[in-house]
Amino acid sequence: MGVVNVTPDSFSDGGSLFASQSLCLDAAMVRARAMVAQGASFLDIGGESTRPGAEPVSAQQELDRVIPVIEAIKASLDVVVSIDTSTPQVMLEAAAAGAGLINDVRALGRDGALCAVASTALPVCLMHMQGDPKTMQDNPGYESVVQDIGDYFEQRISECERAGIAAHNILLDPGFGFGKSLAHNLQLLKQLQTLANKGLPLLVGMSRKSMIGNVLNRPVDERLHGGLAVAVMAYERGAHIVRVHDVGPTVDALRMAHAVINSI
Repeated sequence: MGVVNVTPDSFSDGGSLFASQSLCLDAAMVRARAMVAQGASFLDIGGESTRPGAEPVSAQQELDRVIPVIEAIKASLDVVVSIDTSTPQVMLEAAAAGAGLINDVRALGRDGALCAVASTALPVCLMHMQGDPKTMQDNPGYESVVQDIGDYFEQRISECERAGIAAHNILLDPGFGFGKSLAHNLQLLKQLQTLANKGLPLLVGMSRKSMIGNVLNRPVDERLHGGLAVAVMAYERGAHIVRVHDVGPTVDALRMAHAVINSI
């Protein structure tokens, strides 16, 4: 899954795609075409930053940023478009524009989100986050990070099913870096198979995140090698989708891991 952020304050690229609306769309499409050529099966389009300390944006701001990109991608590329949003109105309009997956860092916690997703009949990825983006890294704490996240998913899956969202349409994302310390993130990756054993597809996103920077003492633009390592470890532990900024190198790393794991 390639990441295409159309926000002015993305942690990973400093909002490099965000300028005027027309320039943003052109730059987003250049990135989208490159990622598909490099092997991306999904493109995740986000119009609201969820970096630590991020402020929320209005539904109209999100729509203005993401809908033209979704429409342009669907018109020219053979790829599943994922809409990275927590806003029910954006979910509905993105689905109408051609999105094939809803990716929500708040696990459909906003009012109306459960009903919105149920009405689209699209698959949805539920992510775990302790707190909200503005405060989530202030002082995260768990009794047992893996067990607590597993319990949270059980509760959210039940809520989805009661709202009419079928279990086979649910993916899970443990939310690396979202309300978690470095120790929590490392333990979560080490024991990721525990969450994979729940039987639903796992999506993971560690690309360029501070867990890599803190271990390797690398700035955001020097975290590729660490990102490849954690992508392969996640795949070995049961991840089905790996959300990344550097598609080409990650595809190569995962193809090698796949060849080894599936060798006779």
